[in-house]
Amino acid sequence: MNIHEYQAKKLFVEAGVAVPNGTVAQSVPEFDHALSSLPEGKPIVVKAQIHAGGRGKGTFKDGYQGGVHLVHSFEDAKEKAKAMLGNVLVTKQTGEEGKEVSTVYFNEATDIEKEYYLAVLMDRATSMPVIIASTEGGMDIEEVAEHSPEKILKVLVDPTLGLRPFQARQIAFGLGLSGDSFKQCLKLVSKLYTFFWNKDCSQVEVNPLVTTPTGEVLALDAKVNFDSNALFRHPDVVELRDLSEEDPKEVEASKFDLNYIALEGNVACMVNGAGLAMATMDIIKHYGGSPANFLDVGGGANEEQVENAFRILVSDDAVKAILVNIFGGIMKCDIIATGIVNAARNLDMKVPLVVRLEGTNVEAGKKILADSGLALEPADSLAEAAEKVVQLAAQS
Repeated sequence: MNIHEYQAKKLFVEAGVAVPNGTVAQSVPEFDHALSSLPEGKPIVVKAQIHAGGRGKGTFKDGYQGGVHLVHSFEDAKEKAKAMLGNVLVTKQTGEEGKEVSTVYFNEATDIEKEYYLAVLMDRATSMPVIIASTEGGMDIEEVAEHSPEKILKVLVDPTLGLRPFQARQIAFGLGLSGDSFKQCLKLVSKLYTFFWNKDCSQVEVNPLVTTPTGEVLALDAKVNFDSNALFRHPDVVELRDLSEEDPKEVEASKFDLNYIALEGNVACMVNGAGLAMATMDIIKHYGGSPANFLDVGGGANEEQVENAFRILVSDDAVKAILVNIFGGIMKCDIIATGIVNAARNLDMKVPLVVRLEGTNVEAGKKILADSGLALEPADSLAEAAEKVVQLAAQS
């Protein structure tokens, strides 16, 4: 689960991580009240709030340039915010459709002496948290990794021990800090790791982390992702979820415990098991098709979940054909078949449907499909199913 920058910074403050003063507005009438909490006459950074990076280099659908602006008066701040609010911002991370800005963040500008990069995330290779730091802040870490890998410092943290003092010093030394800035960095790194661990985050990124001419160390930006599987432990975090930033189909799927991720293709997939779903998408690509989604209905789905899964699939106008690939273990093929038949009838599906069943009660499942009278294409193997569905999608 992602949250906005202003929400992340509020959590940072609660965790003891130093950030510049900021305030938000979600409508034009709120501008004056929001800005009144900032010192008048000092520079202000106006930031569009969306779940995507690259805002400063983004372009709004009406041609307005940039989702981040530095201004020197309240009037200029309100003018920039008005141009952003309700407008659709397109960045390299949003795709061409962009995202509508419903919140604007007013941030007290900071005098910057040096920019750095700092992040805490899970390292899948070691199954341990890793702290990543670089002296090259304010730019894409991918570019730094490609062109200057020697400027990236990685420190693995044993989760049973937590962040040790020498590791925090390793980060501060690696960033070339000294004096009071060194001490502040130790505190910030420690607080940031504690926040990451206690809140079950999957990623905490500060880009840039900055030092000021007076020696302060501040998190100038904040990007926080949470492990969705651990949200039951954090009701306060769940309250920060902005459903308008998520794909409506993914939101709907989550209501029925369906693992759904929207993609850009035209062949919809309904599969039980994440590994089988990945293999199904791969073989669709192998036969020249393009998956419209990842959908794992799980090992114990019932008829209601199957019907809701179909309803979500056909709600995507880009879908030209559907492939159902079920390997029955705990989930029985006859239950899936009954769910498919009910869904097709209740939803009056017009999209071509290919079904491949294998496993527990497979013969009963195939008989239910054959006796249904529905115009669907059965398949005995995954290769056959994928080839058929790609051809049907191309003809639709």
